[in-house]
Amino acid sequence: MTRILVVDDHSVVRKGITQIVAESSGMEVVGEAATGEEALELSHTCGFDVVILDIAMPGRGGLDLIRELKARNPSVKVIVLSMYPEEQYAIRSLREGASAYLTKGHSPEELILAIKTVAEGKRYLTPSVAEGLAAYVENGSHRLPHETLSDREMQVLVLIGSGKQVSEIADELSLSIKTVSTYRSRILLKLNMQTNAQLIRYSLQYGLL
Repeated sequence: MTRILVVDDHSVVRKGITQIVAESSGMEVVGEAATGEEALELSHTCGFDVVILDIAMPGRGGLDLIRELKARNPSVKVIVLSMYPEEQYAIRSLREGASAYLTKGHSPEELILAIKTVAEGKRYLTPSVAEGLAAYVENGSHRLPHETLSDREMQVLVLIGSGKQVSEIADELSLSIKTVSTYRSRILLKLNMQTNAQLIRYSLQYGLL
């Protein structure tokens, strides 16, 4: 029996995943968490083989959570189920130790297939993720500017690119306005830009939204 932990800050998403899993044999959801902190607490008391998690949550983000979960239990398999397209976070997630990256637009059948695949110790790569991974390896040191950003800087860039103000981003990520402003300054410096408008155009140009 494959034991699954579901981590998402939206209860309707957690319940939906639980229902999908309940309709499949050989697997069960043994725990749910709304935050990264709750997931780490459950890692002490709830034995699980696979974690299905969202990449964007308040407080500790999904990429940080992948690292911590893998550090605590290297054998655990992580499936990222995100609203963000593969271009944004798939490669970063795989680098941190995830075994699969799916967008929430994929079918329940594909999620079940991903669970079965990673439970066997394999990676589950959709065609678009596989193509992006191949390009990442082929390009080597020729990285796009946004690929030099830290995980949190990338998250802030995406939110700025979607038109959100610093105060809105601070609320969404449970950070102070000063901290978000610092991330924004670092992003502008690394991308050699000066305004939010430039960041928005960049995000659109590289399909980060």
